[in-house]
Amino acid sequence: MYGAGAGALWGFVFLAPELVRDFNPLFLTVGRYLGFGLIAAVLAIRRWHRVQATFRKRDIVVVAQLSFVGNILYYVFLASAVKFAGIAMTSLVIGFLPVAVTIIGSREKHAVPLSRLKLSLGLCAGGAICIGWQAVSTPSVGDVGRTITGLLCALGALVSWTWFAVANSRWLVKLPQVSTHDWNLVTGMVTGLLSIALLPVAFVVDHAPHSLPAWARLVAVAMAVALFASILGNACWNRMSRLLPLTLVGQMILFETLFALIYGLTWESRLPLWSESAAFVLVAGSVVTCLAAHRRAAYSATDSTKSRKDRALAGR
Repeated sequence: MYGAGAGALWGFVFLAPELVRDFNPLFLTVGRYLGFGLIAAVLAIRRWHRVQATFRKRDIVVVAQLSFVGNILYYVFLASAVKFAGIAMTSLVIGFLPVAVTIIGSREKHAVPLSRLKLSLGLCAGGAICIGWQAVSTPSVGDVGRTITGLLCALGALVSWTWFAVANSRWLVKLPQVSTHDWNLVTGMVTGLLSIALLPVAFVVDHAPHSLPAWARLVAVAMAVALFASILGNACWNRMSRLLPLTLVGQMILFETLFALIYGLTWESRLPLWSESAAFVLVAGSVVTCLAAHRRAAYSATDSTKSRKDRALAGR
């Protein structure tokens, strides 16, 4: 449930660049994470003594690394990909996040082996392909150069968030004394500070004049994304990361792809195509089969432990 909630909230980040297309993606990134930092700082006031007591200097360095790669760098890539290649193409590439994270997670100790996840990974890949099939077969966002640029940006987002998902999950397990809420608040404040350095770059890159209503729309969209995606979405994701093994964490990213598609279809005021409808079925099947694989693994571990106890009692 936490994973699905995070996906529903994060799906809005795909739509946000469409709402402020007249601005460079850097402005939306800075606005989102400045808002994230401000909201996190306000929420952290009452918990500051607890935060100081549980966070060490090394933890802050780790948070800074995760914030830059998983938040700022990822969203610059993603917003640029949506601008150049559209929501569908971006969803296609980001849809492979579960495959990448699950493959990495399968190397963890006591993880469910890949041999048990073949069906789930196959359905996941099929769903991701279907989501972007229409965009790949009949591109409609501009010339080939723009599409290739968008594809490269989407690949950059894929790499940066794959690293973040794995590293963030591992650090949450390593730091049980730190609550997921405090982790998210500190991440927000650090990300907000890092985003300030991007503000001069955004003004240098974007020379176009913007009206006052346009700036107001940018601020409103950025603050909405900061609250719903960064504060609430990250809180759901961090809670889920502590509850689930890494191989299953990867599958939960699929919900972001699904909700991004739903919001994109709503924005375009149309029904899903056959390829997009097939994607819903395949992605849902991927999550269900992955859950089933973990459930069988849990039962096998329980039965194995029970058998050892029975043999020990019989030996006595």
